Amino acid sequence: MSINKDIVMQNVQRFGGAMFTPVILFSFFGIMVSLSIIFKNPDIVGSIAIKGTFWYNLWYVIEQGSWTVFAQMPLLFAISLPIGLAKKNQARACMESFVIYVVFNYFISGILTLAGPSFGVDYSLKAGGGTGLAMISNIKTLDLGMLGAILISAITVWLHNRLFDVDLPDYLGIFKGSSLVVAAGFFLMLPMAYFFCLVWPGIQHTIGAFQDFLKASDALGVWLYTFSERILIPTGLHHFIYTPFIFGPAIVEGGIQQYWLQHLQDFATSSHSLKEAFPGAGFSLHGSSKLFGIPGIALAIYATAKPAKKKAVAGLLIPATITAVICGITEPLEFTFLFIAPVLFAVHAFLAATLAATSFLFGVVGSFGGGLIDAIVQNWIPLFKYHSAIYITQIIIGLCFTAIYFFVFRYLILKNDYKTPGRTDDVEEDKLYSKAEYKAKKAMEGKVGENLKVDERDLKAAVFLEALGGKENIKDVTNCATRLRVTVVDDTLVKGVSAFTKAGAHGLVKNGHAVQVIVGLSVPQVRERFEALLQDISGVETASGTEKSTTLKAFVNGKVIPITEVKDEMFAQKMMGDGIAIYPQNETMTAPADGEITMVMEESGHAVGMRLASGVEILIHIGIDTVKMEGRGFHVLVKQGQKVKAGQGLVSFDKKLIEKEGYSSIIILAITNFSEYPLMKLHSGMTAKVNETVIATF
Repeated sequence: MSINKDIVMQNVQRFGGAMFTPVILFSFFGIMVSLSIIFKNPDIVGSIAIKGTFWYNLWYVIEQGSWTVFAQMPLLFAISLPIGLAKKNQARACMESFVIYVVFNYFISGILTLAGPSFGVDYSLKAGGGTGLAMISNIKTLDLGMLGAILISAITVWLHNRLFDVDLPDYLGIFKGSSLVVAAGFFLMLPMAYFFCLVWPGIQHTIGAFQDFLKASDALGVWLYTFSERILIPTGLHHFIYTPFIFGPAIVEGGIQQYWLQHLQDFATSSHSLKEAFPGAGFSLHGSSKLFGIPGIALAIYATAKPAKKKAVAGLLIPATITAVICGITEPLEFTFLFIAPVLFAVHAFLAATLAATSFLFGVVGSFGGGLIDAIVQNWIPLFKYHSAIYITQIIIGLCFTAIYFFVFRYLILKNDYKTPGRTDDVEEDKLYSKAEYKAKKAMEGKVGENLKVDERDLKAAVFLEALGGKENIKDVTNCATRLRVTVVDDTLVKGVSAFTKAGAHGLVKNGHAVQVIVGLSVPQVRERFEALLQDISGVETASGTEKSTTLKAFVNGKVIPITEVKDEMFAQKMMGDGIAIYPQNETMTAPADGEITMVMEESGHAVGMRLASGVEILIHIGIDTVKMEGRGFHVLVKQGQKVKAGQGLVSFDKKLIEKEGYSSIIILAITNFSEYPLMKLHSGMTAKVNETVIATF
C-alpha cells in the first residue's frame, strides 16, 4: 500500500497546529505563577509578604488560580485539540472528547481497583510522586500525561469526523450526532483502557530509562535536543520536539516548566546549584538563541546591507528582532533569510544548540524556552539574589555568542553573496510594505477606495487568499502561533514567496498541498478574516471544494426581510435562532441547501427541520400561528430522515387559504444553532428567486 506524502504532511501540519491551541495559554499562566511566587517572597518585596498578611493572602489566591492550566494539562489537551482537528462542529467535538476521555479514565480506575497487582500497579498508593498514578477530574488513574489525552482526543476526532453525520433509522434518531460518537467511544475505550493497563506500566519504566539517558548525556543531550527543535522550525514540526519536554513527561512528570515553577522557592533556598537541583532544566535552554542569537543575526544582515538600503532594512529588522527577544517568536526574522539562504538557517540551528550546550556546561539551567519576559519573570527576578553568579555567567556567554553569530553570519553572507534583505538589486524585495504603502498600492489597483479606512489584516487575508489560488483552491485552513496553515486543492496555483512577503508575510513553506504562510503574531486575526472571505459569497457565486463554506438559497420567491421584522415575538427576538423571512409569491417551499430532514410537523404540515452536511441546523416555518389550521391547506412532500437536495420541494401550501383564515403566510427560516457560526452572514432587502438568490452564507 503506497503512502501519499501530501496527505501525511497535511495531517501532520494540521495536528501540529492543533497542538498549539492549548500551548498558547501556558506563557500567561507561567508568568502569573512566577509573579505570585515573587510577590510572596519577603526577601524581594519586604515584610508585606510575610505569611498571614493581606498581601500574602492575595497573591496566594492568585497563585492557586495561576496553576489552572498546569494542574489540568491533560484535560486541557483532551478538550482543546478538536478545535483544530475536527472538520466541523468543533464545539460538539470538544464535548465528545471530554466525555470519552473521562470514560477512559474511569475504566482504567475500575480495572486497577479490581486487579491492580496483575498489571504491576499498586493502586492503593496516593497519586503522584513517581507512583505512576495521577488524578484526572478527581479520578485516580494511570499517569498517561498529555500523551494519553492527545491520543484519546485524536481517536475522538476520528470517530467524530466519521460518525457525526451518519444517518440512522427514525427509531434510533436519539442516538444521532454526538450521542453516536460518544456511544462508539464508550465501547472503544473499554479495550483501550485494558490495553493501557497492560502496557503503560512498562512504558513508564522505559520513559524513566530515557530520562536517565538524557540526564546522563549531559551537554550532548541538550545539544541534540536544541538542534532538533531549531532545525525543524521550517516544517512546523518543532512542536513535536519541545512539547513532550517542556509540557510533557520526557524529563519530569508534568513537564519542565511546571516542575520549575513549582520548585522556585526550593531553588531559592537550596544550598545546591541550580544544575545540581534540577539538571533536566537544561533542556529548556533552547530559548537562549532567542535572547542572544537573533540580535547577532539581525546585526549581520544590517551590516551587510547596501548603504542606500540600510534604513529600509532596519525598519524590517528592528520590529522582528524585538518580537523575537521579548516574546520568543523568532519566525518573523528567521524566515527573512531562510528561503534566501537555507545554509544560514542550518548554521543558526548549530549555533543555537552550541549556545544551549555551552551554557549548560557552565551550570546554567532554568525556564528559558520563551523570550526575555520568561527569562526575567521565571528566572532572573525570583532567583538572581541567590544565584547571581550563574545568571551573570549566562549573560556573558550569551553576549559572546551574539558576537559569534554576528561574525559567522556576516562572513557567510559576504563570502557567498547571499541576497539577504538589503543586498538585492530589486528594492521591492527588500522590505515589507508599510500599512500606508500597502493601502496606497491597493487603492491604485482599485481594490480599496481612497478614503476608505481598511484594516491591514483584511488586506493581508485578501492577498493571501488570491496568492493561494482563490476560494476554490482552499480545502482547509488552521493556524498556530505565527503561521496560517492551509491545505490547497492544486499546489501549482500557489504563487511564489514574493507574492506573500509583499503583502506583509515573513515567508512561505510548501510541502505539496500543505502550505504555511508565515504571518506573525497577528495570524489568529488574519485567519478569521481569511475564513470570512471563504464564506463571503456575493450573488449566486459559491465557494466550491472547501469544507468551510455553506450557502442557503431562497426557498420561495418573494421579498426577503430580517427575522427581527417578523410580526411574532418568538421569532423577532431570535428565540428560535437568527435568520430571515420571505413573503411568498408561489406555493411550494423548497430546500435551501442539501441536507437531511430532521423534523416534520406531519399533522399540521406547517414546519420542517433540516440539518445540512456542514452541521447547520435550520427550521422553516410557514406562516404565523398556522398550527391552528390543523393541516388544512398544507401538503408535506418529505419524511423525517429523508435526504434532500437544494431546490427539492418540502411542503406545498395554499397561500390564499392561509390568508383567508386570517393568518400571515410569511415563511420564516431560523438557524437554530446560529451561535456556532459567528461569521454567518444573512442577506435581506431583495426580492428573491427560489433556489437562486443567496439568503445566508457561513
